[in-house]
Amino acid sequence: MKKSESGDMNSKALIQHDHNFDGVDRRGFLRCMAWAGTGALCLVQGGVLKSYALGSHDHSKKLDGVGELSFAQISDSHMGFNKAANPDVVATLKAAVDKINALPTPPEFILHTGDVSHLSKPEEFDTVQQMLKSLNREVFFVPGEHDVLNDEGAGFRERFGRNPQGQIWYSFDQKGIHFIGLVNVMNLKAGGLGALGPEQLEWLEKDVKQGNG
Repeated sequence: MKKSESGDMNSKALIQHDHNFDGVDRRGFLRCMAWAGTGALCLVQGGVLKSYALGSHDHSKKLDGVGELSFAQISDSHMGFNKAANPDVVATLKAAVDKINALPTPPEFILHTGDVSHLSKPEEFDTVQQMLKSLNREVFFVPGEHDVLNDEGAGFRERFGRNPQGQIWYSFDQKGIHFIGLVNVMNLKAGGLGALGPEQLEWLEKDVKQGNG
């Protein structure tokens, strides 16, 4: 990370290898994850979703309003990765877990938004599962492309799948709010573009209709 003379982050300094021409330097992103703790606290207040980096927000006021909801979001634990960008992914994930456990008001649940593992290995999934047990909260997962590398998502599905039809996508409700976990990494297109596919879109249409009564 570099700062400009004014003290602001210079995003251009981070983009050294824009492989997919999307403005994201993967190595720089992983380096950011190492110090950020790969986590955010999400608050729903008055129907508006707000998010704060873990450890950056004043949590002195407890969430006691009617209909309010809080959940923690973590991502890109990349368990098994050990290169220079983040040589200790275990410590990075532990930092996120510690920050969540330090919140004065525990979140309703935890959402892991993909790349749980780096190479879809069983021991990588197992390590993350064990580390997240200390949160004492239900954890919902959606896969990233690194979670479905060699087995079409079978290992991920076995541990984290929630769809009774055996698919990885699913939905759930918390305090009157409907959450939908979609999967766009099973059939990646050229350039790394994701696709939901007709089966998932058909399921999504039915799920939304049911949610609307």
